[in-house]
Amino acid sequence: MKKWLKISLWSLFTIGVIVLMVLVQQYRNGKIIGLPEITINVDGEDDFITEKELILKLKRANLIYDGQKSEQVKSEAIQEFLNQITQIKEATVFQQINGIIRIDLRLRKPIARVFNKKGESFYLDTDGFFIKTTPTHTARCLVVTGDIEEGLANENVPEIINNDSLKSIRKLDDVYRISSYVCNDALFHSLIGQIHLEKNGDFKLKPLVGDQVIVFGSAFSEEEVAEKFEKLRVFYKEAIPYEGWAKYEEISLKFNGQIVCKKKSTD
Repeated sequence: MKKWLKISLWSLFTIGVIVLMVLVQQYRNGKIIGLPEITINVDGEDDFITEKELILKLKRANLIYDGQKSEQVKSEAIQEFLNQITQIKEATVFQQINGIIRIDLRLRKPIARVFNKKGESFYLDTDGFFIKTTPTHTARCLVVTGDIEEGLANENVPEIINNDSLKSIRKLDDVYRISSYVCNDALFHSLIGQIHLEKNGDFKLKPLVGDQVIVFGSAFSEEEVAEKFEKLRVFYKEAIPYEGWAKYEEISLKFNGQIVCKKKSTD
């Protein structure tokens, strides 16, 4: 008898839960929802997209609109749309039990702004992906100029680095190696302001302090980049305090195991 009673109670409980879920779903489906609840996570100080701008983009894509009902929300389509925006690193979209759309975003962090030979301008982020520029937002980061062919129509840096056939003809992976090192090093992040690529393939760095030019040369590997910056670190710590910023016109890191400096003319 007790067993039968337990089974009956569990059956009633299950039926009650199912009925409740159906009623909640019917309530949600007929309910007109408001604007999405959005959380934007920024790694650093550069906010490339605001909540207001995001809402406008979603409205223009007809993914959210006035009078929209809960059952008309297409969460997967919204997430796919957001992941195509270059400023966004990761987007998560889901609908809460009350029908409201919840959007969680993580934005990309720019480390360099590139100006190529075609007149294009774009950013590279910490992972080597392209970020399109916008008229309303700019980022304080390294400026990259010079003999750069690649642009937004080309592969992102991770695709270049993992493709041996592209390494020899593309320069953005080299730009990424230098930029990434600078942005992750407190000393050089405060000192280096610009990277310039010469026609002969040499990279030159322009400091924020002083008017000398640092001839960096090539940047074929992370090991090469690290070695050259360590030479420069030693030079800054041991020579500059005694010689001063104004003494040298050029500092060259091109040669293995040494730094070659060119003094300014005394004329």
